[in-house]
Amino acid sequence: MVLTVSRDYIELPPGSTVTLTYQTWEDYEALLAIRNENAATKIRFNGHTQQIKLVSPGAGYSNRACSLAALVKSLLRHQGRDWDSSHPITLQRLQEAGAEPDACFYIANWQAAIGKERIDLSVDPPPDLAIEVDITSLTDLEIYQILAIPEVWGYRQGQLSIYVLTANGYEDRSNSPTFPTVDVKNLLPEYVERAWSAGSSVALREFEQVLNSD
Repeated sequence: MVLTVSRDYIELPPGSTVTLTYQTWEDYEALLAIRNENAATKIRFNGHTQQIKLVSPGAGYSNRACSLAALVKSLLRHQGRDWDSSHPITLQRLQEAGAEPDACFYIANWQAAIGKERIDLSVDPPPDLAIEVDITSLTDLEIYQILAIPEVWGYRQGQLSIYVLTANGYEDRSNSPTFPTVDVKNLLPEYVERAWSAGSSVALREFEQVLNSD
């Protein structure tokens, strides 16, 4: 594994993760500034552990991330709910944490995100749902806890994990508070993988047919 950092770009082989220790908020901001805008490398900062994690997602990442976000939107539309979403987005709490979920959704607080060029978690509410595809380490949940994200989904190897924030940290749940009447843990992975094997439009159309048949 080779991590290359220059004044102009960061390069990390696909499927790789590098953790830098004894890092500051200034180090984190410097890496964000030099990262190539087209690079897939994601950068996370945990001020409590003084670590920066650089993640280069593996093969199939983009397709699955886009498919999962599209399925969530389809489900929200089917339920007649309003939302506002961003993907990708950088979420930060000054000096404490920074993360880049593959998608995040404002649902209960959807109006608070409208027209915002940048989310400021010191004054804005956090997203109701954040999604990470090809998540590499559960320690990343500590960052989301600092950011106070109520619900985080982690998708990896055909499995969807649902983490719900409680007073004691995140709990691994079988049901989603965002979609309490839908078995998203078992339903969505089927169509995420279907999108990978048969095409995004095919999977989304089949998913919507299932929703409309209920």
